[in-house]
Amino acid sequence: MYTYFKGLIIREGTHGLNPTFLRDLFIDAEWLSKDLPEWQNEKFTIAFENSTWAFTVWDNEEMVGMVRVISDKVMYATIYDLVVKRTHRGKGIGKELVRLCLNKLPHGDWFAHTTPNNYNFYKKCGLEVEDIDRNGTCVLYGYRKAKEEGNR
Repeated sequence: MYTYFKGLIIREGTHGLNPTFLRDLFIDAEWLSKDLPEWQNEKFTIAFENSTWAFTVWDNEEMVGMVRVISDKVMYATIYDLVVKRTHRGKGIGKELVRLCLNKLPHGDWFAHTTPNNYNFYKKCGLEVEDIDRNGTCVLYGYRKAKEEGNR
């Protein structure tokens, strides 16, 4: 599947991605050291391919964003590794990636594996942070909401 967003292409899929693209995104986000040995690129491919859903964002031939999701495809899903290159931040790409994810399981419970500096971003996307002192997970209880609305 391809989606167009503000002149960029968003692709859905977990297979066939060059691990160097993922590595470069993680380095840009300062999640990885530039000194990581090349032989470790395999872990990016494995993690991506074992994800339930993934979306990548492309500016011509350059991957400028991605998100991957682990889910049971029925009740629960967790967003992992949402990242947008610094040069493309502030343009709504991250919010669009979250929107695409939530549409995959609209009546499910969604979680975001993240750090406190991203809480406000996820709140803007419709998730909430419950009891920050105890739990730093952002959550959207779509299953509960669907039940309240009579959809479950």
